[in-house]
This record gives sequence, structure tokens and C-alpha cells, in this order.
Amino acid sequence: MQDLFAKGEAVGALLKARRETVAVAESSAGGLVSASLLAVPGASAYFLGGAVVYTATAREQLLGITAADMAGMRSSSEPYAMLLARTLRARFGTTWGIAETGASGPTGNRYGDAAGHSCLAVSGPLERVVTLETGHGDRAANMQEFSLALLGLFEKTLAEA
Repeated sequence: MQDLFAKGEAVGALLKARRETVAVAESSAGGLVSASLLAVPGASAYFLGGAVVYTATAREQLLGITAADMAGMRSSSEPYAMLLARTLRARFGTTWGIAETGASGPTGNRYGDAAGHSCLAVSGPLERVVTLETGHGDRAANMQEFSLALLGLFEKTLAEA
């Protein structure tokens, strides 16, 4: 977890220096991305909010994404991760929206993705989306790996923006 908090601190420092803000949508990371960003003193300068969007009910109630918005799209996919990131960015009026969706384990999800599958998205002045496959079903380890990977993707995107 120390690696995760160190990455959150590094990303937070970049956001503070740039005077930019972020909102976070997480699924199988379970809130670890938000926790790592919020563990930094002064996080209110850049962190405007986040949501653990673990179910279709949460997706609709917290983000207003309806079944019609999901037409032709499934959870745990790159298009869905980007939809989450863009939606959070728009709803919170932040510079950046970041999102994670996947299957932490110990088994895969109902869409046929294996445990350790996660799609990560960053939406802002630059957009990035990637898929991560850890190759194992250790739930807690996957949650941390997904979180580190999303923060790493975000940090890289910030450096390129």
C-alpha cells in the first residue's frame, strides 16, 4: 500500500503544481485510487470527488448513466472506462476524469474477462485508455495493481499534456 500512497502523492503534487483538478470513478479498485489521492495533505486543492461504481444501480444513481447510454457497450471494457472518465469530468467540472473497471477476482466476470482484467481511462486535455491483465486472481493484489496502473497512466498523461 505504501507504493500506492507514494504514487498518489506524486500525482497530487503534479495536480497542485498545475492547478488542475480530478474526479475518480472506480469499480474493482474499490476506492483505493481515491484513497491514495486523498491521503495527501491539501488534497482538496485538486480532488473534487469520486465514486465506487460497482453495479448498474450505482452507475445510474451516482453518475446518471442509463441503460440507453450503455447501448452497444458492456462494463469492463475500454469504451465503458472512457465513458466513466468523461462522465465524471463533466459532472464535476474537473480538468481530468479518471476511471477503472474490471474483474479483481478470484474469478472472472460475467462478460468472460478473467480475474485480473481491468480497463483504465483518463479524460482531459489528453485522453488515454488501456487494458491491464495481471494474469492472477488474488483479489486484494489486483485491486492494488489496478489502482497503481491507473495512477501511473494518469501521471504519464499529465507529463505529456
